[in-house]
Amino acid sequence: MAKYEWLSEIEAMVGRQYGRIYAWDKINEAMVRQWCEIMGVDNPLYTDAEYAASTEHGQLVAPPAMLQGWCLAGYGDEVLAPGSTTENPYEVLKVIESHGYPAVVAVNSNLTFDRYITMGEKLYYTTVLDSVSEEKTTALGTGFFVTLKMTYFSEQAEGQEDEKVGDMMFRVIKFKPAQRPEKPADKKEAAVRKRPKPGISDDNRFFWEGFKVNETRIQECNSCKKLQHPPAPVCMHCHSFDLGYKVASGKGELYSFVVMHYPHVAPFDSPNPIGLIELEEGVRIPAGLIGLEEGVSPKIGQKVQVEYHTFDGELTLPQFRLVSPEEL
Repeated sequence: MAKYEWLSEIEAMVGRQYGRIYAWDKINEAMVRQWCEIMGVDNPLYTDAEYAASTEHGQLVAPPAMLQGWCLAGYGDEVLAPGSTTENPYEVLKVIESHGYPAVVAVNSNLTFDRYITMGEKLYYTTVLDSVSEEKTTALGTGFFVTLKMTYFSEQAEGQEDEKVGDMMFRVIKFKPAQRPEKPADKKEAAVRKRPKPGISDDNRFFWEGFKVNETRIQECNSCKKLQHPPAPVCMHCHSFDLGYKVASGKGELYSFVVMHYPHVAPFDSPNPIGLIELEEGVRIPAGLIGLEEGVSPKIGQKVQVEYHTFDGELTLPQFRLVSPEEL
């Protein structure tokens, strides 16, 4: 690959350590509880103080996967907690960009944990520019792989050495997009794209077949009578293999949603709203949303009602219509 004179500036930056970026808050029960709720984590070690006290830890601890989240910047990615460095750990990307590599894509990120973090600890991390690769040609374009290493510490009392609690390796590619050749005009009529069919197995067949007869079937354990979704070969509550299903009412509320605007994926409409529906029966399923007014965003907690629609003359799927207060 080509060797550019300006790369000497980049090479001189490798190994540089940037100052501390602090967490906004000490490790606390409220944020741990909210994170566990959103992520669907029900390990009592994180939220049940009485249980945690009976373990080897002797107290509540934070989920290791939250490590990066504690030190994230505020809204806009430029609002850092008080005491944080004013240095920009990503300045190397600005330098590369100034030489004609405008695009960036995250490649991979690896977290490692030295120990559990306990309530009341205050975290910060420092960043080292670990490496910048030679110029590489990829399917995205030509550019440089940039690897940064963040080391996380727990701040100790004055006079004591701060304790390392974990690391994160973060790699991106800074590149100039490849020039894609223009496709010659296709004289043939483009094939009609059909909706992809779901993967059907013996464990979930009842679920998909239910839609053909306008039923939303939720797996029910015949032993403990609890519901679970997605379907599984064994009850997640009592581990029984004696499973059946219950026909849900089809009513619920919007627990979460996303509206995909880009890229456009045939045969789906654009924008394409997808909701996570919490059914009256207490389980959540993802499905398409319908009945949205143009320019009006759905609202968390809004009531929904299932409708069944057949696509391509063979695939029946549930979609949930947003219900206005007047329709309740």
